[in-house]
Amino acid sequence: MDNPQIINSGVKSAYDNFYQSHNDQWRLLGARYKAKNIADVCKGQKFKKVLEVGAGDGSILKYLDEWNFAPELYALEIAQSGVDLIEAQKLKSLKSVKTFDGYRIPFADNEFDLVILSHVLEHVEFERMLLRELKRVSKFQIIEVPKDYRYGIDNRMKHFLDYGHINVYTPTSLRFLLKSEGFIIINDKISMIEPKVTKFNTFINQKKTKSIVTSFRIDLEYYIKKIICISSGKKQKEAFSNAYTIFTKTATDIHIFK
Repeated sequence: MDNPQIINSGVKSAYDNFYQSHNDQWRLLGARYKAKNIADVCKGQKFKKVLEVGAGDGSILKYLDEWNFAPELYALEIAQSGVDLIEAQKLKSLKSVKTFDGYRIPFADNEFDLVILSHVLEHVEFERMLLRELKRVSKFQIIEVPKDYRYGIDNRMKHFLDYGHINVYTPTSLRFLLKSEGFIIINDKISMIEPKVTKFNTFINQKKTKSIVTSFRIDLEYYIKKIICISSGKKQKEAFSNAYTIFTKTATDIHIFK
C-alpha cells in the first residue's frame, strides 16, 4: 500500500452507498443512547468546539444539538451520503461538515475542546493512526466501542464483517490501547442494550412475531443482568456490557511507539 493513511477505495465506495438505504427510526433510536453515554461520561464539563469524527448520518449530533451540548459542533465523515444527510438536518449548532480520508483530520493542532469517536474504531484498519490524529487536534476525547468480544467470536466472522467490524474490543483491551498511546483516562461507562432497542431489532428489523411473552423475556433478561451487575464487581459488569464509553484527555508525553 503506497499510502496507508488513505482509506481503501473499495471501502470508501461501500460507505458512500451505506447511508442511501437509510433507516431513520432505527438509527435515531440507537443514537439517542450513544448520545446519552457521551453526555453522562463527561457530565459537569463544558466544551465550546466539539468535533465528531465518523459522524455517520448525524444522528448523534442531532441529539447533542437538541441538548445544547456545545455551541459549536463540527463533523467529519468518509461517506458523501452521510455528509448529505447531516447537512439536510440544518442543526443550529453545526458549523461545518466535511468528508475526509478516514485518517487525516483536516484541522489544526488543538483546534477542538473535544473530539467524539463513537462506534468507529472497530471499523478502522490502522487504529493507532486515527487515535494519534484525535490527540493532535483535541484536548479531550470521548471514544465508544461495541463490546463484541465473546468466546468463539472467530467462528462468527461473517456476522461481524457484514457490519464492517474488523477490530474487537473489551473494556480492558480498549484501555490498554489508549494508555499505550498516551491518553489519560478520566471517566468511563459500561452500558447494556436497553430493552426498547432489543425489541425494535427483534420485532421490526428481524420481523419476528410480536408477543407479550417475548417482550417480557427481553425485559426480564435485561433487568436480571442489571441486578447481577449492581451486586457484582467490575469484571462481571464488563462481561455483561454491550458498549464501553471512555472519556480521556491528551497527555503531555509522547505515545510509546515512535
